[in-house]
Amino acid sequence: MLGADEDSQKAAREALAAWPDSLQVGGGVNASNAARWLSAGASHVIVTSAVFRDGRLDEEALRELVAAVGRERLVLDLSCRRKKKDSSGVSSAAAAVSSSDDPYFVVTDRWQKFSDLEVDATTLERLAESCAEFLVHAVDVEGKSAGIDAELISILGHSSPIPVTYAGGASTIADLERVAEAGRGRVDVTVGSALDIFGGKLPFGEVVAWSRREEGERRGRKS
Repeated sequence: MLGADEDSQKAAREALAAWPDSLQVGGGVNASNAARWLSAGASHVIVTSAVFRDGRLDEEALRELVAAVGRERLVLDLSCRRKKKDSSGVSSAAAAVSSSDDPYFVVTDRWQKFSDLEVDATTLERLAESCAEFLVHAVDVEGKSAGIDAELISILGHSSPIPVTYAGGASTIADLERVAEAGRGRVDVTVGSALDIFGGKLPFGEVVAWSRREEGERRGRKS
């Protein structure tokens, strides 16, 4: 939900009622209202700002959310950007241009504020104890339909101990294939503005067909 107004919430409730226990909902979700969204039909609730405050992970807020809905119904949004290292090797939000060896850090406040939480194996292992899935927007490529962030996807594929969905830059079937490859078949992907149903050029039907083939291949690799 991009807005806190009643119209946005009404639309979300209608969607959840139309396909109960199959959609996740995020946007303004916190410990006081999370259970209500599950009762309205959400399979999971997605949270960011409820647990990231003043640039830090609020451990107490996270514990309250887990107590309210259970770890198995909680998705943590770890949307991130690269953070430029200064000459001493310390990551700094002040630098204008980052490079391929700069680490990724969770961002909040509409992706404008860096937290102190790096997206790496240590963080993913620790947070996996409190949630069922991760949602990770690659903020530097999000909404540009200009290609994926393969390095971030590789980190997620190698390090996430729980299901993880990547979002950002996918605009062709080839991009989806690159996600599957970089993520070692362990990273799901979302497609938004690039879809023809939202005014983009990527046919929705082709994405569905690719997804079904990919799921079949994953099952084959596991069997």
